Amino acid sequence: MYLETPPRLIETQIFSAMPAEFRRKERTDWADANRPGAATDCFIEGPSFDADGNLYVVDIPFGRIFKITPDRKWSLVVEYDGWPNGLKISRDGRIFVADYMHGIMELDARAGRMQKVLTSRNSESFRGCNDLHLASNGDIYFTDQGQTGLHDPTGRVYRLKTDGRLDCLIDTGISPNGLVLDPDEAVLFVAMTRDNAVWRMPFMKDGSVSKVGRFCSMFGPSGPDGMTMDQAGRLFVAHASLGHVFVFAPNGELIARIKSCAGQSCTNVAIGGEKRDRLYITESVTGSVLVADIGVLDG
Repeated sequence: MYLETPPRLIETQIFSAMPAEFRRKERTDWADANRPGAATDCFIEGPSFDADGNLYVVDIPFGRIFKITPDRKWSLVVEYDGWPNGLKISRDGRIFVADYMHGIMELDARAGRMQKVLTSRNSESFRGCNDLHLASNGDIYFTDQGQTGLHDPTGRVYRLKTDGRLDCLIDTGISPNGLVLDPDEAVLFVAMTRDNAVWRMPFMKDGSVSKVGRFCSMFGPSGPDGMTMDQAGRLFVAHASLGHVFVFAPNGELIARIKSCAGQSCTNVAIGGEKRDRLYITESVTGSVLVADIGVLDG
């Protein structure tokens, strides 16, 4: 995973944890399928900042979306019959959600209401949408993971264009999860959780992908989950079972590891801070949001 220099270790601290008043001790169908036998009072994911510095996170098993203010106060924005997984906020403030139960949705935060954007393809429901990424032109890239894996490599990656056209970019994914475009928006990176790898998907002139390959590989009982990329082209990959976010250089070399100070289930990441030099990480099992100083990577 690295050539000559071992990866730098970056520590984390807890930015905020879900308050006790919001934690639940209830059995859910989602937890039975995805966390069998494990107590699940919450499972947070999908961190994304709005223009005012508020951090939004989802709570998958209980169909909830929370807002965390800069002074670390939590408030419930919406609770609905669904399993919100990924969440991204567009430049114009629209909040899109990849919902495992329903498809792609939009949150009206002021009204506390969810509305459907895309729930099916050619009259067939999605297998279980996991995460999404917003291109600069408004196109939505999203993964349809379901229960796919090495036993069933049929996960899909889609692009929903602003004109409504839906393109299936690949349908051979091994549990496609987090995804992000490179700074030039010429390559799409997709975390394949059960493959324990990140796939690199270059775009052709017609918008299709070709010469898809493994950009980097990892190990562990789970695999890579949510991802983000900085303007230097460094890829930040949350690993759902190793308690780390791994940082890869544009050539695929591991240059840093960001260690969780809470649990082992780092599920997603978002870059924030006034200088965009802080990485915020959802540690889902403990319901904590961690923060790390990634400005040291430029030192």
